[in-house]
Amino acid sequence: MPLKLKLKPGEKVLIAGALITNGDAPAHFSIENKVPLLREKDILAENEAHSMCEKIYFVIQLMYFSPDNIKELHQLYWKHVRTLLKASPSMMEHVSGISEKILVEKYYDALKLTRTMIDYERKLISHAKEST
Repeated sequence: MPLKLKLKPGEKVLIAGALITNGDAPAHFSIENKVPLLREKDILAENEAHSMCEKIYFVIQLMYFSPDNIKELHQLYWKHVRTLLKASPSMMEHVSGISEKILVEKYYDALKLTRTMIDYERKLISHAKEST
C-alpha cells in the first residue's frame, strides 16, 4: 500500500536522502515503494543536536538514511548511550526500547522513541534548573 503524503506550501521532506521542498501550493503525492522518509519537523541537523539525547537522535537519523556506514554509526550510538547513562541512569528504560529497535533495524521506530526520550530529558533539565 503506497504512503500518501500531503505537504504544506514550503514544507520540506527528506526522502531516501534527497531533501525536497514543496512549492507555493499544497502538494499531494504517493510513495509507491519503501524508502526512508522524514518530514521537516522530524529532521534534526547536526548543528542543532546540543543535548546528548539529541545527539543520539541525530546518529539514529544517519542510520536510517546511511546504512552503508552502519558499523561506525552503531559504535557512535553506543558511545553516546554510555555517556548518557553515566550522567542519567534514569534513561535506561528509554535507551533499552530504542536499542531494541536499532538491533532489528527499525530505525524510524527508534527515532520516534528517541523523541520521547528527548522530551523526558528536557523535563529533567527544566526541573534541575527550577531546583537551583
